[in-house]
Amino acid sequence: MDYHRLFDLFSYQEARFPNEAALAYKRQGQRLSFSTTDCLHKINQASAFLLRLGLKPGDRAAIIARHGSPFWNFLDLGMQQIGVIVVPLHATSGLDELRFILQDAQVRVCFTDTEDLYTSIRSLQTDTVLEWAIPFYPLPEINPSVLELLEDPTVEELAAIGTLRESIVASALATIIYTSGTTGKPKGVMLSHQNIISNIKSTIALLPVNCDHQTLSFLPLSHIFERMVVYIYIAVGASVTYAEGQEQLLSNLREVRPHFITAVPLIIERLVEQIMAHARKGPLWRRKILQWAIQLGKNYYDGKRQPLAYWLRLTLARILVFNRWRKMFGGRIEGIGVGAAALNPELGRLFSAAGLKIREGYGLTETSPVIAFNRFEPGGSRFGTVGLPIPGVELRIVNPDEEGVGEVQVKGLNVMMGYYQQSESTQAVMTEDGWLRTGDVGQWVHKRFLKLKGRQDDMFKTGAGKFIAPEAVEKHLYQSEYIQQCLVAGASKPGPFALIVPRFDKLEEWCRAQKVHWTAPQFMVLNPKVQRFFKQELERLNQGLPPYQQVQQFLLLHEAWTEHTGEMTATLKLRRKKILATHAKSINELYS
Repeated sequence: MDYHRLFDLFSYQEARFPNEAALAYKRQGQRLSFSTTDCLHKINQASAFLLRLGLKPGDRAAIIARHGSPFWNFLDLGMQQIGVIVVPLHATSGLDELRFILQDAQVRVCFTDTEDLYTSIRSLQTDTVLEWAIPFYPLPEINPSVLELLEDPTVEELAAIGTLRESIVASALATIIYTSGTTGKPKGVMLSHQNIISNIKSTIALLPVNCDHQTLSFLPLSHIFERMVVYIYIAVGASVTYAEGQEQLLSNLREVRPHFITAVPLIIERLVEQIMAHARKGPLWRRKILQWAIQLGKNYYDGKRQPLAYWLRLTLARILVFNRWRKMFGGRIEGIGVGAAALNPELGRLFSAAGLKIREGYGLTETSPVIAFNRFEPGGSRFGTVGLPIPGVELRIVNPDEEGVGEVQVKGLNVMMGYYQQSESTQAVMTEDGWLRTGDVGQWVHKRFLKLKGRQDDMFKTGAGKFIAPEAVEKHLYQSEYIQQCLVAGASKPGPFALIVPRFDKLEEWCRAQKVHWTAPQFMVLNPKVQRFFKQELERLNQGLPPYQQVQQFLLLHEAWTEHTGEMTATLKLRRKKILATHAKSINELYS
């Protein structure tokens, strides 16, 4: 048996790897699980419920949830097998963005997982064609939930589901996923079953996960990255447990003891911060050992022969420090896949030195999503790159400069059907010979590994006539433990400047050590001694950059950029134009 449509996956699992705990989650402190057979039954219940609402093939239905859940999967696959188009919504989206998507996609029903999301969606009903808002779980004084409404299909309903299921071909539209809209209104990316299935089959052999493994999912399923990876878990028969939330992540890791997880760099950074914060509470000798181990780990190179003395020190570091890190992750981690943003190479080396193999990949919503990925086998990874193109995906660098840097273009079965109701936008990103213009700039390094330099639209030309990809400079600046967020710009300026949000916990430690009086962050960013310290920190970091990329001017900010303030997208990308516009006056004063 094989699978050609996404809703075939659980039938494939039942035939090949039946699992007594295929999907699991925790609710109100209790762990609940569903076998493969249970999942198939729930998916049919979801399809029958949707048919009773009057939905028909081609209609759009949305799901918005803060956390992953088996019910997300039941609704997702229940919609798909009767031809209803799934429209995932990001829980961090603002009301204006949600209103636009609901109206643009003409969504008839939306399912939510929390009371605040339910209230937000209900408030948009008068502005859109939305007919129903239904929560996953029972909520006080709110109509019945999905949990209460899912009932066994009748014989007639099962027959109708079967007929609709058989009529759906692999090339049919499965889902519309709206992009984060960094440069304007969101665009609906149309992905077929074939688009996503091709990506599953190209990626499945690259991940160290099988039917004997436990996995933990904690990224939102509204992102194609996590959604596709969960489809892979189902295809190989692995058990999937959904985390309670990022606040409970460490406790969930210890409880589930997963063999494989996926993450975004920000979560990895937060986990390291939690580990460091825990260690800082200990005695001085323990902190010194931790600092020594971390510095040692940052010099680790996977697959590269190191001197015997280094391996002896690393073995000692693993005994004293890193084995505890592995236990914090459950003790069984065989791999961590990272995507959505650039991973600091030092973090990659550090985790790998600790025995937590972390591999960075690259993709777009428009490519279902994976384009390239660092391998887990020896010689298949390079820190600082996004890896090798995956099987079945062609990749080329167009119009490279003298350093081999040019636009990344992609071709394969994973490339989207197009943007929903936006034929001009679709034509703009497709070449005449059928390649997708990713808008990313990159180059080949180590002969076959792709290294990204940044977004083509984000590149700027300084007053000295030099083109700069800001993301590459930002990644370098993130090596400082005192920088939480930064944005590099400098179009038509003498050189690049940086907007910096300090890590205030680390800055407070520095202030106490230097006997600098600590007050509120909005005052500390103006403190002359703090300003002088950051100037020295940038001078240190500049030594690792070519002269034309060195940051000479900077502005310290006291408030972090978040998706809630509209300065970051739902996928945690900076809305550069908005941030620069907000601080335009202060930026101009830097050069006055």
